[in-house]
Amino acid sequence: MPKKLINALTPLNVKNAKPGRHADGQGLHLLVKESGSRSWVYRYMIRGTSRDVGLGAAGPGGLSLADARDVATALRLKVKAGIDPLAERQEAEAAAIARAQAAKAASVTFRTAADTYIAANEGNWRNDKHRQQWKNTLSTYAYPIIGDLAVADITTGHVLQILEPIWKEKAETASRLRGRIETILDAAKARGHRDGENPARWRGHIAQILPPRAKLTRGHHKALPYEALPGFITRLRMREAVAAKALEFTILTGARSGEVIGALWEEIDLDKAIWTVPAERMKAGKEHRVPLSPRAVQILEATSQFGSKWLFPATRGGKMSSMAMTMLLRRMDVAVTVHGFRSAFRDWAAECTSYAHEVAEMALAHTIENKVERAYRRGDLFEKRRLLMDEWATYCSSGREIDGNEDQSEGLSRPDLSL
Repeated sequence: MPKKLINALTPLNVKNAKPGRHADGQGLHLLVKESGSRSWVYRYMIRGTSRDVGLGAAGPGGLSLADARDVATALRLKVKAGIDPLAERQEAEAAAIARAQAAKAASVTFRTAADTYIAANEGNWRNDKHRQQWKNTLSTYAYPIIGDLAVADITTGHVLQILEPIWKEKAETASRLRGRIETILDAAKARGHRDGENPARWRGHIAQILPPRAKLTRGHHKALPYEALPGFITRLRMREAVAAKALEFTILTGARSGEVIGALWEEIDLDKAIWTVPAERMKAGKEHRVPLSPRAVQILEATSQFGSKWLFPATRGGKMSSMAMTMLLRRMDVAVTVHGFRSAFRDWAAECTSYAHEVAEMALAHTIENKVERAYRRGDLFEKRRLLMDEWATYCSSGREIDGNEDQSEGLSRPDLSL
């Protein structure tokens, strides 16, 4: 039976040992690499498996032979007690990592996570209004409740505390806010700042607590029947406010109110009667050319005297308020929305003209849903759309004339910019 090694090495052996593994006895080994580096290793047997656990460097700056023997003795006692030193070390390291991650997560608040997400993604958002809506809704509703909370600690209760007060009264805002919170928390999880399910997730989670938004909304935008358009336009032309001209221009072009309010003169070619709305201002993110009817051109020729970069400026310059046309409709006691005039145009095109469905859809800058048809239709049917919009303008102007003359451009010489 081979003799057991006990304290076989000396300090001189440790210093002069050649590359290889040198046993000191009772599981302690000196490991010397070709590079000359030296380290201590303790080998032990537990549950029928041989394992090595490193003890650290040997020699100057590391463990001396005596220290290495002390450490090996302590580990030997653990093995005897059924404790696996290597598994114990790995668990301790994992716990330390978890504590460090928890400390890091605790320092990342929801506000910080939101700022990080917005900074990383706002360059891809369509316009300044979208960026501002993100910041405003979070500042108004989310930050007072969870802004300074660690993003890792946010629960469903916090999310409901934010959403429930506005879920019925401000359904659209609440729905978008929930989606923004969910997105920020997902991004925080991807960065390692939180774990587990997203407390703002709709499907299978918030949807089980709050009623669907569809049940809270009022349906489609209220629209004026197209048969009433000529009479409405007659009334509209009696008003001198810039908002009235902007609204008529909106109706004549079939555009969205935001596209008109944000329209700049650099987008207009009066000689060719074309308004080119850049992609970043379009809902579909694609440039849209709008043919301008003679009446639409007439409106722009009159508003050009204001000397603003905007087609329809506000009182003190700059862009008209997004509520200007809506407030005008309220003053006129007309219970419709600005967006509803697009529906009136669509109904008129379908009922009163023989233009193809796609022509009217492109006039409204709608995306063609049929993928095959969209793939083959490369053009924008511009000339057909011009004929359609000219007919629409003629129809809108077919009501009773005012003082025997439909040309109201003189009313713009002393504009009321209050709207």
